[in-house]
Amino acid sequence: MEENAREAAWAALMELAERPGAAAIRPLFAADPDRFARFSRQAGDVLLDFSKTAISDAVLKALLALAEASDVAGFRARLFAGAAVNATEGRAALHMALRAEPGDDFRAGTEDIMPEMLAVRARMEEFTRAVHEGRILTPTGQRFTDVLNIGIGGSDLGPAMVARALWTNGSPLRGHFLANVDGHAWAEMQAKLDPARTLVLVASKTFTTQETMANAALARDWLREAVGEAGAAQHMAALSTNLAATSAFGIAPERVFGFRDWVGGRFSLWSAIGLSLALTLGWDAFARLLAGARVMDQHFCDAPLPQNLPVLLALVEAWHVNGLGYPSRAVLSYDERLARLPAHLQQLEMESLGKRVAVSGAPLHRASGPVVFGEPGTNAQHSFIQLLHQGTTPVPVDFILIARPDHAYADSHRKLLANGLAQAEALLNGKDAAAVTAEMRAAGVAEAEIARFLPHRIFPGDRPNVTMLLPRLDAYTLGQLVALYEHKVAVLGALWGINPFDQWGVELGKQLAGPISAELNAGKPRQGAHDGSTAGLISRIAEIWPEGHA
Repeated sequence: MEENAREAAWAALMELAERPGAAAIRPLFAADPDRFARFSRQAGDVLLDFSKTAISDAVLKALLALAEASDVAGFRARLFAGAAVNATEGRAALHMALRAEPGDDFRAGTEDIMPEMLAVRARMEEFTRAVHEGRILTPTGQRFTDVLNIGIGGSDLGPAMVARALWTNGSPLRGHFLANVDGHAWAEMQAKLDPARTLVLVASKTFTTQETMANAALARDWLREAVGEAGAAQHMAALSTNLAATSAFGIAPERVFGFRDWVGGRFSLWSAIGLSLALTLGWDAFARLLAGARVMDQHFCDAPLPQNLPVLLALVEAWHVNGLGYPSRAVLSYDERLARLPAHLQQLEMESLGKRVAVSGAPLHRASGPVVFGEPGTNAQHSFIQLLHQGTTPVPVDFILIARPDHAYADSHRKLLANGLAQAEALLNGKDAAAVTAEMRAAGVAEAEIARFLPHRIFPGDRPNVTMLLPRLDAYTLGQLVALYEHKVAVLGALWGINPFDQWGVELGKQLAGPISAELNAGKPRQGAHDGSTAGLISRIAEIWPEGHA
């Protein structure tokens, strides 16, 4: 019966999507002067404006009915209760607990996880303050000046994004992030750092991640060469649960900070994985980041669905992906400090929602996660935004605007905001033939030239976009924004009936890379082990790079 109700809700939504003019947005504004007020919501410091989408009253009603039929409220309750919502791995998904305060109640199944979580946080705080206060020094008695975080995926993207957004000249330490196993990345990193003043964090839950451990070995050798083997140990810490492996690597147990399997990598920046943030930004800033996320957690947990920002943002995406058939979404943050936000969202959303089967294992018969990409404004205006305005397939956009700058260049910030608002409005309104013709005539262009160039200068408009407006960008507001996107992912998992907390697709390439690495070392592919293309490429690489194999 539940599945029948769910499919009936989907059918009702699709019936609205198939009506003539379903994708049109401008008529909705023409008919409703108060559309902004009725199709925007605020929670904490985040204002969500989804009025520049083709969501009418009827569509919103159908989307909320879909949320009800998909038991979004029930899924939300199970998520916060610590049920095994990650069904394929039999785990809870309790990244919200990482932002909790003493007195909050979070359980994984029947286990009270708060004591352990708070203990790890207390150890992180003590370590951070000891480094900042000079109670933990280099072997030569100097203070650390730089932190190098070595990780990949969730152990890199989230922390790197936050550090880029919040670091200032007044921050305690300089932060650096090494992810790619490409040796060029390590060579470039060494040029920036003094090993005698650098604290190295190795971030890998299992301490077996191939790229991370390869880079960690290079960094350890670099430290040993500079300060000796005993000294190198004082320059390292680990963010891991594998104490045996960290000890074998040369990291003392008191320098290891763990986190549980109910923390997915792409949701882990709030955990011990965020130690790089605490060290670079200061403990108080990290605590404010957690507090901001907790505000959004409480809103998501308690707010009715029609007022719930993560729910509404997810419903907008379902309308675009499933109702209107838009397979991608752009994220344009009009703040240079958020330059790495699209990269973080790519992993958060595409790793979570790139699924082809339902939780039951049955094939999906509707689209799931879209392709996510983005750049800061105004850079994007001089690259891919041309496609957004005049491409054949509309691309929904998330505009992220910061009302108040943290610099003294008011005119620059007004221009930045003006560009963001103008792009959103231009995507909505476009420019029709009459407007283009009038504009060209006013410029004195001949009629023949007008006729020639007219098709090229028409903007169709009705390109959907949402805007998220923050009053300022700091640790507290950024925590709210990131948690908003995390909870949006959870809601989409419920709507599409998929598990947003596993990532089996990440594993296959990893499994194949080990044997191929051995073959590259041998200088030839194993007979019959690969398709013809892969075998041919291995052989050709061996010819071009003979010194690369034994």
